[in-house]
Amino acid sequence: GLLLLGCPRDRSRKAKRAKADATKVKKELEFKEDGQEYGQVARMLGNGRCEVQCFDGTKRLCHIRGKMRKKVWVNQGDIVLVSLRDFQDEKGDIIVKYTSDEARNLKTYGELPENVRINETDINEGEVSDDGVEFDASGGVNLDDI
Repeated sequence: GLLLLGCPRDRSRKAKRAKADATKVKKELEFKEDGQEYGQVARMLGNGRCEVQCFDGTKRLCHIRGKMRKKVWVNQGDIVLVSLRDFQDEKGDIIVKYTSDEARNLKTYGELPENVRINETDINEGEVSDDGVEFDASGGVNLDDI
């Protein structure tokens, strides 16, 4: 999904977002309500749609809400909150994207299944993730060995 944006521009936006993210932790953690389900993005399908593996076991084609599309980058593996449609079980709308911190909190509250792997792509200020995520190991760790 991200490939549509030119790389350089994208990178600068992402860097900015990471900083802003750290400060606005005051956002309430949103739990699911009736007619909503947590899921993990399985595949990006472009133009605001993606395939979400919901934690009730159903794979759904979800649409990213217009309000979010401009502000939030949904990536593969992200934990999202999907609003289900009564009349079509296989379709839904993504209404919230959780950061990896929020997803971990949801896990702590028992809202997410234990076996969910949470993306660590959100830049955590100097935090080393404890489950040995491959892609930050190559970048950060080796510097200490030199």
